[in-house]
Parts: sequence; structure tokens; C-alpha cells
Amino acid sequence: MTQALYHSTLVEHAQAGRSRGRLTAPHLSATVDNPLCGDRVTIDLALADDRVAAVGHQVRGCLLCEAAAELAAAGAAARAIVNEGAAAPAGDWSALAVFAPVHDIKSRRDCVLLPFEALAKALK
Repeated sequence: MTQALYHSTLVEHAQAGRSRGRLTAPHLSATVDNPLCGDRVTIDLALADDRVAAVGHQVRGCLLCEAAAELAAAGAAARAIVNEGAAAPAGDWSALAVFAPVHDIKSRRDCVLLPFEALAKALK
């Protein structure tokens, strides 16, 4: 892995993600696994007025997976960044730029996208 892949901002997001936990009584929940590396992500959602009011997550995975779980609300933009090399959108989603180095390392893309898959699965 390159030094650029595990830069300080990405490490900060991963450390922030570790402090999260499962919700006590989620309305929706989903768990997904990455069989290639053993990462596992569980996303819990609490709803209020048909909107997501709270998000909880539990991650057993690599630094990339933990960092992505902290930013789980931006799945489509993350896919475009790692799969297509797209630029991160401006505004609130600009934090996704930390995953730009993953575009060059195909084997690590699923690690970033796993939390977004869990979110999509929970919302189905």
C-alpha cells in the first residue's frame, strides 16, 4: 500500500468511526461482509417522520472501511470517486476526497464501499 492511501485525514476519519456504536432500537439494520478481506459492517438507522434521524454502525474491518463508515451518507459520490476517479463533490461531500488514492488500488475499493452497501441494504 502506498503512503498516500493511508494519509492522516483518512486515519482521523477511521478513528472517529471507531467511536460509533450500534443503536439501541433501530428501525432498520443491515450487515454486509467483504469475503475477500473479512471486513464486516453493520448499519443501524432510526427513523422519524420518514427521515433518517440517527445512524449507528459497527465496523470490523480495515482502516479504509472504518473511515468510510464514518461518512456512510455519501455512497454514490464514493462509488464515483473510487470506481471512476471522479472528483469529490463540493460542499458537505468534499470530505470524500480522502478516498481519492483508493482509485489506483482496485483491491481496496470494496473496503471503502462496504459501509455504503450496508446503508443501501438497510434502506431497501
